[in-house]
Amino acid sequence: MSVTACPGCASSELAVESGRAAVGMPTHHLVLPGIHCGACIRGVETTLNARPDISDARVNLTRKRVSVTSKPGADPTPWIEDLARAGYEAHEAKESEIRSSDDMLLHLGIAGFAMMNVMLLSVAVWSGAADSTRDFLHWVSAAIALPATAFAAQPFFKNALAALRVGRLNMDVPISLAIVLACGMSLYEVAIGGEHAWFDAALALTFFLLAGRVLDQRLRRAARSAAENLAALEPTRVLRIENGERISRPITEIDVGDRIWLAAGARVPVDATLISGTAEIDRSALTGESDAISVSRDATVHAGDIAITGPVEILATAVGEDTTLRRLTQLVSTAENARGRYHGLADRAAAIYTPAVHIISAAAFLGWLIATGDVRLALNVAVATLIITCPCALGLAVPAVAVAATSRLYQEGVLVKSDTGLERLAESDLVVFDKTGTLTKRTLTIPSDVELPHRQVLRALAEASDHPLSRELRQTLSDTAPVPVTDVSEEPGVGVSAIWNGQAVSITRAAENGRHTVFRIGETEFALESEESLLPNAIEAVKRLNALGLKTAMMTGDAPSRADAIARQLGIQEVWSEVSPHQKLKIVHDLKTSGHKVLMVGDGLNDTAAMTEANASIAPGSALEASRNAADMVVLSEDLRHIPYAVEVARTARRRIIQNFSIAALYNSIAVPIAVLGFATPLAAAIAMSTSSITVILNSIRGSLR
Repeated sequence: MSVTACPGCASSELAVESGRAAVGMPTHHLVLPGIHCGACIRGVETTLNARPDISDARVNLTRKRVSVTSKPGADPTPWIEDLARAGYEAHEAKESEIRSSDDMLLHLGIAGFAMMNVMLLSVAVWSGAADSTRDFLHWVSAAIALPATAFAAQPFFKNALAALRVGRLNMDVPISLAIVLACGMSLYEVAIGGEHAWFDAALALTFFLLAGRVLDQRLRRAARSAAENLAALEPTRVLRIENGERISRPITEIDVGDRIWLAAGARVPVDATLISGTAEIDRSALTGESDAISVSRDATVHAGDIAITGPVEILATAVGEDTTLRRLTQLVSTAENARGRYHGLADRAAAIYTPAVHIISAAAFLGWLIATGDVRLALNVAVATLIITCPCALGLAVPAVAVAATSRLYQEGVLVKSDTGLERLAESDLVVFDKTGTLTKRTLTIPSDVELPHRQVLRALAEASDHPLSRELRQTLSDTAPVPVTDVSEEPGVGVSAIWNGQAVSITRAAENGRHTVFRIGETEFALESEESLLPNAIEAVKRLNALGLKTAMMTGDAPSRADAIARQLGIQEVWSEVSPHQKLKIVHDLKTSGHKVLMVGDGLNDTAAMTEANASIAPGSALEASRNAADMVVLSEDLRHIPYAVEVARTARRRIIQNFSIAALYNSIAVPIAVLGFATPLAAAIAMSTSSITVILNSIRGSLR
């Protein structure tokens, strides 16, 4: 039996977690890359909770994990085998995959709550409170603001200290300095009975900057390393044959020359040679092609392949870093690191802005100190300058637009996962498509003369096998109920057969070519043609991309004749066929080297390296999890028109970001001279800073980016 998604996945949810009561703390975590819905959850939990050695099993669909409570140190291999027999692929999770969430929202909430209370007290002071009443209100403000600011501003303090330790500046250095000086000067003014305190300014500064960080973090939270996801495909334990017995061993103990036993549906853990008969192999993870292949004794299988039929025995020929899967993981990791060095508009602006803030504030302090000799006055001017020039508007310029854009795209069925993905998408000038699963889909056509009850027999045979062609048949015949059949048997590389009403019935692959399938009932045969058709709106999507000024190309592991035929239908001029994952990566790299900004659209494991190498990438919702995680965006439907729409929104967002920078620059050109000349108190500076931030937010959401 192969690993496949469950029949109930049509009603998938965005996030479901089971409601079973926990029994103790989980001792193991398994990765479930193929689960999609509530039915999957029930199937996995029912399978695991039926075992006597498991106290409790709880599935988290969002993270595609199951937490298992058992004896510490228990071997999870039998659990994984049980799940495989139930139709669910599972791997033991590594500790690095178990992540905890951050508490940035807590910092924002405390800053906002404290800011509102201190501002209410400030209103009383502004209304005319004087002498002891004013001093009392100031001390109450200090009691609220100082601990709240000390806690809420920790993200800025930590980042600033980390930068200063290595002798560099970042945007958090002037932010932290402004917060500390505002609080320190306010406390000093309160202590000497001064008329003014600026605790509300420090809190407002902290609140607005934290709001920008939360907006930014909303984008980052969905992102996950595609390289880590590829690594998760490698099982942590395998069954090694030792003295004729199957012994569970960690994958790290497997050496070249070891014999490994694989159940039907198991993923091949190492590069190896098949040493037992024949088998059907699903190689779609590496090649992107949905057709399974039949391999015989002495054939080569690769890490990442799935043995559809089994059990089989293999002889390890490459292990560890030498396997196909590990090499592909390394390629993806290298490409991810290269993409991680991309500097967005905000980063480039901050590189200029941050030192300028320090220079202007220091110059204001020294100028007023020399002119007046009054340290207190000079510090007030410096604090006001720091606050008024503090990069709130700059910090909100990108995340505010990004959230507005991602919300708009999500409403249209596009999920944005990367914080800089919109900027990189807006710069794209060439779209490179994968073919199978991205632009096309494979279907089996059932002849019109196959009528009831023969269609029901065909459905019954399809239910008896988990071969990819059988899965296609089940989907095609989803509205047809199967009839009872007996004596079901499946022969690897040949097909599945059974007895119905005393007649022999079977589905077999045609011997002369692999492109159609024979359905036989007694002496009657029907040819089931395997056809490749374009996804809905594919032609229109390509035309719209061309209208936006983007060139289009396609690369595939398929044969040249089929690739060229699809390209002609779509109006795509440039095609690369019969290309491997390494070659796809090289093609994208060469295109970038020649000056193109490449947008890669793909759905298979064989596309992940090229997708991470590309300037930007998009995956369909039906893509493998590794591809979805490698992508900057995921289209949640089969409507390819969402791709040019995403490009249009990204370009609009980029224009808004540049407008926000212009607003921030205009604000600073007016506000900075006022602060430096001593006409703005720290409180007035905080109000001006807040006004510029609100202006940037309003511009970001204007027209919802339409």
